[in-house]
Amino acid sequence: MQQSSKESASVKIVSTDGMDVASLSRACCSKHFITSHASSDPFEMFARLGEYVRANKVAIFQQYVFGGCQHYDSGMKAIEKACGEIKWPITWLQGDGCNGEDLTATQAYAITGDCYKPIVFEGKVAGAVYEDEHARYCLIGDLLPDDVTVSREKQTRNVFEKMNRILKTVGMDFLNVVRTWMYLEKLLEWYDEFNTVRTTFFEELGVFDNLVPASTGIGVANPAGAALVTDLFAVKPKTGHVKISEVESPLQCSATDYRSSFSRAIEVALPDHRTIYVSGTASIEPSGKTIHIDDVKKQIGLTMEVAEAILKGRDMGWEDTVRAIAYFKDIKDVPLFTKYCKDRNLPKMPFALSHSDVCRDDLLFEIELDAIKKSNPNSVHPARNIKALPVCKPAKRAIKDKTLGQ
Repeated sequence: MQQSSKESASVKIVSTDGMDVASLSRACCSKHFITSHASSDPFEMFARLGEYVRANKVAIFQQYVFGGCQHYDSGMKAIEKACGEIKWPITWLQGDGCNGEDLTATQAYAITGDCYKPIVFEGKVAGAVYEDEHARYCLIGDLLPDDVTVSREKQTRNVFEKMNRILKTVGMDFLNVVRTWMYLEKLLEWYDEFNTVRTTFFEELGVFDNLVPASTGIGVANPAGAALVTDLFAVKPKTGHVKISEVESPLQCSATDYRSSFSRAIEVALPDHRTIYVSGTASIEPSGKTIHIDDVKKQIGLTMEVAEAILKGRDMGWEDTVRAIAYFKDIKDVPLFTKYCKDRNLPKMPFALSHSDVCRDDLLFEIELDAIKKSNPNSVHPARNIKALPVCKPAKRAIKDKTLGQ
């Protein structure tokens, strides 16, 4: 079934005490962004997820779990009991700063309709591909290196090469990637080396001549003991009605200005709705330096202001957030984040909480988010904060030094 461009999309967000669900309904299918929060019984969050899956007859095609790796075996059994046979990738993340004792949340992407197909790569479900009249979409999760005993740099190169190979099985390649998630074990020990490998890979594939993806870089361990685990989202337009653009941050410089290989945000605009993927965002001033060192309250404030400015620049707001993650270097700082949102009367948002190292030792807080808004054909949104991709002969960005950022 293909979606008619005459049909419009609708977004509905429902929050309860234990779960937040944002649903994007379209003619071809409905996508569901589900965030279930841990309670006194941490596995109850999986039971709530399973209840939603059954009640709404949706298929999960990717999932995150935030918490200790020591719970992995029992947690996977709990997920299977709640949701049925696991036919989707699950990215299990234990923050570098976490003692591994707790589970904090799970997030899942789910879908209804007949446009969805799992991707099986080397005998393992690696993600899913789905499409409509205007584009093909691919989400890949829990992507690990083939050999966890080799150097961190070799593991990183292997993962990037696997990304491209998997994408080619569904008629796409890395130049179609709009968003990546880079979860590195002991990130602060080798983030420069990781970025060198990433930048080299981007240069070889011509990424800097096209679209530099939005990204998140966070310090977490994984049950496989690999140096990193990664996820990605790719979009391949089929018609000229799809616009994919880099969105600038009004309160920060471009990350590539300080030689970091990611975009602050990416917008994917379709005839019926627009989605913004905001990269991992932290307390960084326009020069690219960390600001408010050792003051987590002020870092939270600036981070939220930066993210809000990106949204406002595209005629969106916090109320349009469908999925978000807040990363805390010290999980005890969560009440400061809660207070910030309450004091400013922000809407309840689907934030999952993670106890993790951020990409610099002096950064104490980071957020990422996705926001969706129905397109209004009678409105023209000025591109003051959009840096649209050139359609021909783009200027090449030479980024060869060690990098910072996401």
